Amino acid sequence: MRIVDQRVGPYERVVWAADDASGLQVIVAVHSTVLGPAVGGCRFYNYPDQATAVIDCLRLAEGMTLKSTAAGLDIGGGKSVIIGDPATMKTPQLLAAFATVLNRLDGMYYTAEDVGTTTADMNLLRETTPYALGIDRAHGGAGDPSPYTSRGVVSAMRAAWAATSTSDGLRGARVVVQGTGKVGAGVARLCAAAGADVTISDIHAERVATLAAELGCSVVATDDALTTECDILAPCAMGGVLTPLTVPLLRCKLVCGAANNMLSSPDAAKLLHERGIDYVPDFIANAGGIIAIADEMDGFDPDRTMARAEGIGEIVATVISEATRTGESALRVAERMAARRLADAAG
Repeated sequence: MRIVDQRVGPYERVVWAADDASGLQVIVAVHSTVLGPAVGGCRFYNYPDQATAVIDCLRLAEGMTLKSTAAGLDIGGGKSVIIGDPATMKTPQLLAAFATVLNRLDGMYYTAEDVGTTTADMNLLRETTPYALGIDRAHGGAGDPSPYTSRGVVSAMRAAWAATSTSDGLRGARVVVQGTGKVGAGVARLCAAAGADVTISDIHAERVATLAAELGCSVVATDDALTTECDILAPCAMGGVLTPLTVPLLRCKLVCGAANNMLSSPDAAKLLHERGIDYVPDFIANAGGIIAIADEMDGFDPDRTMARAEGIGEIVATVISEATRTGESALRVAERMAARRLADAAG
């Protein structure tokens, strides 16, 4: 196995490893361990090139620091990405090679499931490394964290919508959910149960049709999801969907979803603010998953975890209140709060 292990800019550690025997190509980025060991999922994705994979890994690792800090967790931020198609490349041999990389970091970074990885993968990793979380409930783990992520997103959505519309719930609100994977489907179900008028979209036609039949909700083409008129837009697929080109086309009052790094750049955040579209920072809204993973480190309790995920709404209410008082965007306020907590912890 070939390994490059170094410090890069503000990142405490960035490891690149390649194993010819298994086909593993992985990048692990540890952004911060100020509050505790870095924790963040392993994304297994067929990136077009290594540069794209590295950039994604670094952004996601920093986002995990913000997410855990804002959620009040005593853990840091990190991420790993494996380059390749999980449908054809994921093997026990490759995961064993990845476990070797995790062991090299010696507790500085813990992985968990993400796009392209599963609870079963974490179970397999745990056989050769203690630094895998999100194992199944039968073995004392949190299992699939998506229900907690979905619950946190909807709690955040409810709090933000109350501030925007003076409504005390989502009944009657028009919600567009872009992406109906495990988290997005959970968001759609919870919104529908709360009485919202839900519209869904996904690149997988069969999946979106099945969910639409279950909920009796509308479907919109993927190319039209961002521009469909609604009250609340919930991006729940891949990140980077809100750009200086797409934000001017939005026809919503609030953006609150599960996608990581949904803003392509600070310019997109500025445009949202200028257009008067409220935005719940994704690193707050989607923290339910990392709350579940962190709880596993203390001995997983599902009721405690669900209560903490529901508590994301209180964090959103605090951020919006401060943003209203100062005239700043919720994103700027949330980033400042997280930075202050990190600075206090660093001494």
